[in-house]
Amino acid sequence: MRFFEYEAREIVKRAGIPVTDFGFTRDAAEAKEIAARIGGPTVIKSQVLSGGRMKAGGVQFADTPEEAQTHAENVLKLEINGQMPRGILVDPKADIDQEFYVGVVWDGTAKQPVIIFSPVGGIDIEQVAEEQPDKVGRRHFSNILPFSDYIAKEVIASTGVTGSDLNKLVPIVTKLAKLFVEKDMTLAEINPLGKLKDGSFVALDAHMDMENEARGRHKALLADLGVADEETREAREATPFEIAGEAVDAMDHRGVAGNVTEFDGNLGLVIGAGGGSLTLFDAVRAQGGDPANYCEIGGNPSVNKACGLAKLVLQKPGVDKIAVMMSIVSNTRVDIVARGVIKACLELDMDPAEKIAIFRIPGAWEDEGFLILDKYGVEYADRSVSLHEAARRAVEKIGAAA
Repeated sequence: MRFFEYEAREIVKRAGIPVTDFGFTRDAAEAKEIAARIGGPTVIKSQVLSGGRMKAGGVQFADTPEEAQTHAENVLKLEINGQMPRGILVDPKADIDQEFYVGVVWDGTAKQPVIIFSPVGGIDIEQVAEEQPDKVGRRHFSNILPFSDYIAKEVIASTGVTGSDLNKLVPIVTKLAKLFVEKDMTLAEINPLGKLKDGSFVALDAHMDMENEARGRHKALLADLGVADEETREAREATPFEIAGEAVDAMDHRGVAGNVTEFDGNLGLVIGAGGGSLTLFDAVRAQGGDPANYCEIGGNPSVNKACGLAKLVLQKPGVDKIAVMMSIVSNTRVDIVARGVIKACLELDMDPAEKIAIFRIPGAWEDEGFLILDKYGVEYADRSVSLHEAARRAVEKIGAAA
């Protein structure tokens, strides 16, 4: 899940990293009050989950509290990349001597976090790496063993930073690395990390992404930040459809029937969890299909849970049919999923044979599952039919219906 900047700044602050005296609000009049409290020039920042705020006009500079209020009124009405702002962040306009970059990201190939540091901040680190590769330092570290200050010192020094700046930066980078591990982040980034005219350092912006599966471990933090249990966040706020998907998954503890992402297509998907669901989604796209959603089902969900997910997808506007597909399963009963999707069709007064384009889940209790599907005239496929062939058949049916 992705945090808004004002939330990420609070997380950084709690980790002991210096931040500016910022304020968050959803009200333009309150923005004026925050600007007055701060004193001096301020920056008004739109709080959206996507990038491109500056280019879209979502970052404005104000010299007076009255000007801050005017900018706040405009920014709160500004849509950026299809998103309306959650609110605005009012920040002091810092007197910066130099901007730095520091981030920690999970390296899936190395299966370890990696620190990335640069004395060139305020722009995309990818651009710095391309144009000034000698100004980007990297260092992997263990997310199991204790973190050593020496690792931070080594990666900073590798970019040519020395002396007092090096000594001041080491504890900041160390705290960010520890925050990354302790809070189960996949990204923890400060850009820019500003060096002020007085020689001190302060985080001027922050970006944080947390593992979705770790939310249960950090309920207290999320509650303090005001993050609702049903919120799912990627590079945007969750849609009502996606929030409803999380509610389905929360119906009971058995299995998974959620992790829903909404798209605009006409083929609804009820597909296997993990790598199987990603493979099947890509297979549908490769066959020329237009998915209405991504989701995951597995781990032996209850009939009601499978039914809830199927009903959600079936009722999505624009969905003509659904495809129910998984790889060969050993931890999910085929007959339970079959009962669930059939139940969903019947409760919505839909013909299962018409609405289910294909059912391709071979594995445990498949004979019983196929008998149920056969009773209602639903086309099903056993393990002799590949995932890509099942996707092709589903897409073909959509085309024939159109």
